[in-house]
Amino acid sequence: MTAFLKRIATPLITGLFLISLLSGLALFFHWNSVWFHSMHEWLSLLLILPFVLHIWKNWRPMLGYLRRPIFAGTLAASALAAAAFVVPTLGREQSGGRPPVFAVAQKMLDGSVAEVAAVIGETPEALSAALRSAGFAVADADQSLNELADASGRARNDLFAVLAR
Repeated sequence: MTAFLKRIATPLITGLFLISLLSGLALFFHWNSVWFHSMHEWLSLLLILPFVLHIWKNWRPMLGYLRRPIFAGTLAASALAAAAFVVPTLGREQSGGRPPVFAVAQKMLDGSVAEVAAVIGETPEALSAALRSAGFAVADADQSLNELADASGRARNDLFAVLAR
């Protein structure tokens, strides 16, 4: 078993790295992101296993690298490159890595019927009537849209169809 794992470590890390590379490029250039997002996340996580196998297989040469200053330098350069992306975002509210439009949509759903009506240029009564005609149980204009969806047993996305009319 050990020989088999050592034999597949490099080919497996190569294959998964190429998938991670191509899916990362697709995500960067916004090419069919829906195809590549989950693939990139999950297979990049799976890349950990062959990485560990590769290090295990090549432990003696790895020890040689660890003794050289170039190894520490490249690790430091990699950490600095990562920090260049992290540091500017420190202190920002996290939105789960989603595009900002999703954060705005969530804030709309957190708003009351009256608040959302004002944003979309409607009266609370007109929006309440539209929501009722779409099958939402509107008790009063102070309910949040999330509460309406829950009370009505409807998906939150159904609310956007009413708001976009």
